[in-house]
Amino acid sequence: MERLMKRHVWMALSIMLLTACYNEEELNEPIKEPSITIETELDQYIEDNFTKKWGMAIRYRFVDNFVDPGEKVTPPSLDVVRPMLDFIDEFWINPYLEVPNGEQFFAEHVPAEIVLLGGVIFNPDGTVVLGTADAGAQITFTNVNAVDPENEAWRDLQLQTVYHEFAHTVHQLYKLPNAFETITPLGYTGPGSWFTLNNSQALDRGFVSPYATVSPNEDFAETVAFFLFDQDFSETFIETESDCETEDCATDNAAKILLDTKISAISDHYERVTGVSLEDLRTAIQSRL
Repeated sequence: MERLMKRHVWMALSIMLLTACYNEEELNEPIKEPSITIETELDQYIEDNFTKKWGMAIRYRFVDNFVDPGEKVTPPSLDVVRPMLDFIDEFWINPYLEVPNGEQFFAEHVPAEIVLLGGVIFNPDGTVVLGTADAGAQITFTNVNAVDPENEAWRDLQLQTVYHEFAHTVHQLYKLPNAFETITPLGYTGPGSWFTLNNSQALDRGFVSPYATVSPNEDFAETVAFFLFDQDFSETFIETESDCETEDCATDNAAKILLDTKISAISDHYERVTGVSLEDLRTAIQSRL
């Protein structure tokens, strides 16, 4: 089966950092490496807490097997693997265990493989890969050697990656909310030009980020991710200004009304098809930040 890769990238545009996924959205089966012999306490910890518990393989070896030919990466230092696993546990897995129906949903939809890379992947076009996902079967974290949950920039980029990629599972299996693509139909840019926008221009179109303008699928995943990790989500994207007297203010308010419509549609759909409340999940995540 063809292996379809989606990527999150960083691209330098002035002082902006942008994130993205590429290629077709389609559920796929992971390409498995041979079974890894349990050699260390770390291997045993992974076996007990991830493989047996969730059916999730943690790959911190064989790193060249998980990137495209010509791309070179380094494995994570052994001393950062356990802290990264603790981070994944605390900010991704445990919040689902705390909300109604969350454990069942997570267990049934968790990707089969998590790949940890020590640094980022530099592309010839100047972009930097933050993380990748293999169509619902594998999520790759980069820059693991810099693991620091107290570093807000590092933490939020990792959370954006995993929440975005896991959100794709919902629309892949259960479709988008009804008429979701009609909320901001003229704002989508396609995959070739999203990076020409800055954050303010994306917001003016009714999107949480420039990458959200690529397609309704990416819009859905980005909106879910920002809603879950962004502590200022309501202030930035939902709350309108009263007594608007300028055109910019009116544009901002109109965009926020569109985003409020999106998040309402997403929340209703997400809970209906998964049994999990996004609001409850956000509360569980925000309590950790």
